[in-house]
Amino acid sequence: MRANEFGTVSLVDLIDTLRTTASVREFRPDPVPDDVLARVLDTARFAPSGGNRQAWCVVVVRDPAVRRGLRDLYLPGWYDYLAIRQHGLVPWAPITDEAEEEAALADAAGIAAAAASGPGGFAEHLDDVPVLLVVLADLRGLAAVDRGFPRYTFAGGASVYPFVWNLLLAARAEGLAGVMTTMAIRNEDAVKALLHAPDEVAVAAVVALGRPVHQPSRLGRAPVGSFTTVDRFDGPVFDAPL
Repeated sequence: MRANEFGTVSLVDLIDTLRTTASVREFRPDPVPDDVLARVLDTARFAPSGGNRQAWCVVVVRDPAVRRGLRDLYLPGWYDYLAIRQHGLVPWAPITDEAEEEAALADAAGIAAAAASGPGGFAEHLDDVPVLLVVLADLRGLAAVDRGFPRYTFAGGASVYPFVWNLLLAARAEGLAGVMTTMAIRNEDAVKALLHAPDEVAVAAVVALGRPVHQPSRLGRAPVGSFTTVDRFDGPVFDAPL
């Protein structure tokens, strides 16, 4: 066992970590030393990926002007998200009532105005988080086996998002916490221009990390029997005792 820069023990129980790593958006102002971030990235790189191609790139955003620019590109999608959710829809779900979704977007301007008049939350202060990472995916390295399907495609993400999850797990071992958000994708072209990213990469996620104000210890999740069946989608519920 060893203590990290924040004085916390970095050797954590794997099962407990998997069951308690939540999305954390409130951070203490403590800066995260470069060597800590380097260890997080060094551990995260062992994530699995298709063909072990490791088709991810990470931009550590430090320049205050670039951070503000990323925040400003993030916010419109966030307000659209809130507007759609207010109408009882899952924002941008591949199967949804698109007419209702379009109508819901009319409320986004009011939500933005209300946010501007208040103290703001995580989104409005995205530029203030201790560590701000943009994860990019190199499209040349993704085996998108569902490419060209008539439905929404997502298989390529299997070679990128395990790395993002590893970032969050590795951060826990360093006494940190964080959140992955995909909202910046709504303004992908502008985000790529801001970061000088080439055409062959796509924005996969923005990851915020820092020392948490509060580290959750209990998460609410659906039980196994609510999503697991035997042999068929409509088969009997898998309900083996733990």
